[in-house]
Amino acid sequence: MNVPATSPADPRVVRIAERVHGSLQEIVESSVQRTWDEVGAYSASPDASLRDDLHRHIDAVFRVVLDTLREGRAARPEDFPMTASQATRRVRQGVGLADFLRAYRLNQENLWHGIVTACGGDRQLRDAALGQVSHVMQVIEAGASVAAQTYLKAQQLDVADGDRARRDLLEDLLAGREPAAGPRRGLLREVGLETSTRLVVASAVPAQSLAPGQSLREALITLHSAFGTGNRGLTVVRQDELIGVSPVVGSVDALIDRLTRAHAQLKRAGLSLCLGVSTEHAGHGSVSDAYAEACVARDGLAREPGIRAMPRLSTFDYLVSRPDPTVHRLIRPKLRMFVEDDLRRGGVLIATLLAYIDADLNAKIAAERLHTHVNTMYYRLDRIAARTGYDLRRIVDVQELLIAVRLLSGADGGHAGSTVA
Repeated sequence: MNVPATSPADPRVVRIAERVHGSLQEIVESSVQRTWDEVGAYSASPDASLRDDLHRHIDAVFRVVLDTLREGRAARPEDFPMTASQATRRVRQGVGLADFLRAYRLNQENLWHGIVTACGGDRQLRDAALGQVSHVMQVIEAGASVAAQTYLKAQQLDVADGDRARRDLLEDLLAGREPAAGPRRGLLREVGLETSTRLVVASAVPAQSLAPGQSLREALITLHSAFGTGNRGLTVVRQDELIGVSPVVGSVDALIDRLTRAHAQLKRAGLSLCLGVSTEHAGHGSVSDAYAEACVARDGLAREPGIRAMPRLSTFDYLVSRPDPTVHRLIRPKLRMFVEDDLRRGGVLIATLLAYIDADLNAKIAAERLHTHVNTMYYRLDRIAARTGYDLRRIVDVQELLIAVRLLSGADGGHAGSTVA
C-alpha cells in the first residue's frame, strides 16, 4: 500500500507519537496478554522463551510504527529485522503461519487503541490520528508481509532438514546400523523407537504411475495418522516408495484396521497404493527384518491396489508369497500350461478351483458361492482334472494345484491377509 508521507513538522502527529511512546510498555504488555489469551498456539507452545520473544517482537514493531510517524515515511522491509528472526523462531516454537499473522493483526488493533487513548479528549489530535489510519495499516501490512515470506522460507528449510534427518535415520535402520550419538540418536528417541519398542513396518508403492501433480507426499500424512501414535513413528518418502516405521499402540489388529481405512481414503482421493505390513517386531534393531516382511507382503499384491498384512496371512500364504525361482521350476509343464492358458481365457476354471478349495472341497457350497448350477460346477471340476491329470478329491493333488495357481497367477482366493480395492 503506497501512503503519502506525513509531514514530520505537524506537531499533532509528533505529539501523538510521543504520548504513545510514553505508555508503550503498557500497550505492549496488553498486546502480549491478549495474544496469549486469544491465539491458542502461543499458550500451547512448549517453548518457555516464547512469551519473552513475543514481548520483544511487539515492542520492536510498535517502535517502527512510531518512528515512521515521526519521520513521515512509509515502512520498508528493512525496518523489520526482528520480524524476520522471530518468524523463523515461530516455526520451531510450533506456532502456525495463520496464528502468527493473526497475532500480528491483533497487535495492530491494540496499538490503534493505544493511539486513540493517547489523543484523550483533544479533538485536533483525534482528527490527526484518523488521518494516520492508512499509515498505521501500511506499516503493519509491510511487517506482516516480511513475517509471511520469512516464515514460509523457514518452514521449507525446517521441513527439508527434518526430511533429511528422517531419511538418514531410516537408512541407518534399514541397513541394521545403530544410529550414531547426536541428532539421529535424538530423533530416534523423539519418534519413540527405543530398543524395546514394539513396532511394525509398512511399505507402500503406487499401483500405477502417478497422475501429473500427484505425489506420495499426499499419502504420507494420511498413513502416518493411521499409525495412531501422534508425532511418534517415522514415515518417509524414499524415491517411489513410502515407508513407515511405527511403534505399536494397542493391538496390531487395530493398527491394520486403521491402515485399511487410510488406504481406502487415499483411493477415494485418486491415489491407489500397494501396501504391505510386517508382523510385530521388538526394538529398532529389527527394522531391517520387518521391512523385508512388509516388502514380501506388498509384492504379494502383484501390483494390484490393496493392503496385505503379514499378521493376517496363513503360513501357506506367506510361503507362496516368497520369490523362489526353484519352486517355479518345480511346477509340472502340464500344470503350468493349464494355469497360463486359463488365465488367458479369463480364469474361469481357476476361479472355480479356488471356490471349491475355499468351500472345503464341497462342490455344492462352491456352486452357491459362485451363483452357478451345481452341474456346471461338476463339469468344470472334471475339466480341471482332465487337463491337469490331478484328482481333485486327493488333498495332496489339490494342494499342488493351489500352489501352482498361487505362484503363477498371484490369486489368493480370498485368503485372509489381503484386501484388494
